[in-house]
Amino acid sequence: MAPAHAERTASEFAATLTQAEREPFLAYIAAQSHHAAGLDGYWRAVNDKRTARKRKKNADQTLVAGDYVLTFPPAYGGPTLPADLAKRWVAFQEKKDAAGPAPQPKPGLQDFLSNAREHFDFIPERIPEREFKLRYAREALALGLTKDQVVRIYALETSGLGTAEMVAGIHPIKKTGTPISTAIGYSQLLAANSVSEIAKSGASFIERLKKLSVSSSIGFERAAFLSAKIESLKRMTAAARSVTNDWDHHRAYARTGKGLGIHAVNLDGDIGPWLQVVKLQGLRETAARKGMTQLAGAEIELMNLAGPMTGIEMMRPVGRKVPTTNFFERQAYMTNTIVRGKTSAELILALDQRMEENIVNLGAIEFNEVFDQAMAERQGAATAAR
Repeated sequence: MAPAHAERTASEFAATLTQAEREPFLAYIAAQSHHAAGLDGYWRAVNDKRTARKRKKNADQTLVAGDYVLTFPPAYGGPTLPADLAKRWVAFQEKKDAAGPAPQPKPGLQDFLSNAREHFDFIPERIPEREFKLRYAREALALGLTKDQVVRIYALETSGLGTAEMVAGIHPIKKTGTPISTAIGYSQLLAANSVSEIAKSGASFIERLKKLSVSSSIGFERAAFLSAKIESLKRMTAAARSVTNDWDHHRAYARTGKGLGIHAVNLDGDIGPWLQVVKLQGLRETAARKGMTQLAGAEIELMNLAGPMTGIEMMRPVGRKVPTTNFFERQAYMTNTIVRGKTSAELILALDQRMEENIVNLGAIEFNEVFDQAMAERQGAATAAR
């Protein structure tokens, strides 16, 4: 709620109170305003430090503890409202919010599908869930990712239950809820990630589809289907490459109809596993270029959560010791419960613990099984080649 609007709402509510109620309420509002000012000052310091660090990194200078804010956001220590008054205040604010314009819903699965059809004449090929996992595992092993890395990321991102079409905010089994972002699939890629990856790897995906389409092991109908898929992917790749190649432009494009349509490739049985595994491999390659060659699943996930270069900074000795406020925008920090109140090192431990809790769920168990199958296939092929 904007400060002016919040102040007006508090004044309107105060006018409904008795004198005995008004006094503690106004004291509470004054204390909350003072606390909010302190938070604003804290986050200004965080942003100033972040800007200064960026300059030092661009100049290839070593970061030290003084380049970070070393404290957590100030905690509220003022008066609280009596329970009944607090309940009425919450209800009053909710009523005021409800009177305003309704927030626009986040795009979901049907938006991705309808835009893919409209803009690219693309209908993703849906395959059984276990087969999708198997193709994912084969791709991961081919690129050098391990079962432990991939399954643990899946366990965290999807609670160990997720499906290839799981959208953030939608329960993968019950199908209840509403989308809270465009994140989809086993790695929970955002629509902007899909635009970025198709811009980068779309041409190689097209070549792989061409090889599949001329394979002697497939029939005419499958070959024709693949040819149509190739044409759609060509249009998607051209569209993704028409955008300036940086994250901000990809994020903006992902909010358009064409950007949402590109996101539907994650659902395709051929392209989806390639796309998501290439994204994970890209994180690993980025870390390797910075001298980090042995990453656990939680460390790859940290790069996925915070952004590749930010995640690497958080894993450096100095970055590990400081509050996570230094690495996340204020709103993201406040809304992400696993991030709040932790240093970077504590966040990595929390991510690993969440993975450990979820890896016993049915989807993760199945993923482990298909990884074993994929590894047995590779071993058999290597033995036959000798």
